[in-house]
Amino acid sequence: MGLFRKGRGTNPNRVGSFSDKQLAAAARQFGLVAAEGIDGGAAMAPDPRFEEVRSAVLAGNWRAGAAYLEEAGRDWAERHRRCGALAAQAVADDGWLLAWRTARREDPGAALVNARSLVDLAWEVRGGGLAGATTQEQFAGFHRVLAQAREAFAAAQEWAGDDPCPFIAELPLAMGLGYDHETFAALWAEVERRDPHHVGAHHAALQYWCAKWRGSHEAAEEFGRAAAAKGAAGQLLSTIVLDAYFEYEITDETLNPGTYYQQPHIVAATDAALADVAAAHAKDPHDRRLPPARHMLGHFLYWQNRYEEALEQFRPVDGYAGTTPWSYYGDPAQRYARVRDYCAAQVLHRNPAAR
Repeated sequence: MGLFRKGRGTNPNRVGSFSDKQLAAAARQFGLVAAEGIDGGAAMAPDPRFEEVRSAVLAGNWRAGAAYLEEAGRDWAERHRRCGALAAQAVADDGWLLAWRTARREDPGAALVNARSLVDLAWEVRGGGLAGATTQEQFAGFHRVLAQAREAFAAAQEWAGDDPCPFIAELPLAMGLGYDHETFAALWAEVERRDPHHVGAHHAALQYWCAKWRGSHEAAEEFGRAAAAKGAAGQLLSTIVLDAYFEYEITDETLNPGTYYQQPHIVAATDAALADVAAAHAKDPHDRRLPPARHMLGHFLYWQNRYEEALEQFRPVDGYAGTTPWSYYGDPAQRYARVRDYCAAQVLHRNPAAR
């Protein structure tokens, strides 16, 4: 969604401490993907199953899309992820979705994908610029499509049963339309009642509570700490408060990241998230919630001068940079590569035998 891809300020950083040649050499020594080969638009490697589904729906086989969503069963995190992939495809070409909705007029899955695709379409209409760079026509189109999405969510939620996904997918709509706190709380209650530990829902709700949307730095941190406190090992809820700290840092250009991220309470939160990620990896090394968490952790560890630990987070997700924190920069792949390579160079500098 466009506005999340915000321009980055000029906070001091240390990626110039090594020459470009030294940085590239360090990356090669650790077997990392060359900077020019990093995908800045994707957070992780493609899902082979979805690539099959994409080809099928583009050929007019809407049943392949319906089956793909149904295969997630009651794994709500996976259903939410698959819905997002289908919705993005529908923005590009919705013929197959229209056929699905026509054939199955009260299909909860079709209603869910339709509603979510309208939110994605609204953000595409708006564009990725800040408010001052967005035209009145873009704003008008944005709000017009969001109003349609709100009606679509009402229909999807009517057929949802205990599925939290139609309520989770509405969370970005709450930001775009400016739900008041009471209305948002009612929506959040529906999410929590169905899946109180859904990490994707918490990441989305944290955005609502940020100062740039409908909350404040204090509200965002309070929400993040509460999420971390209720999560069990491996649920990744400890990563929510990292989002809050990151959002604070990027919106206050008077902060020096080199001191901000080294505050004891932020270091402690980083350590908790490291343990959480390790537990999630132990349960399922292929958990597709892990790559975004590793990228954010690597960012925190970089600023804490914990270069070897940062590199340990980057290596399993290397080659992809289309996620926070890198997506807040004009060139996500370039920023990720510079930070990653700096960590690699520091590891080699401290221990030349490291590989």
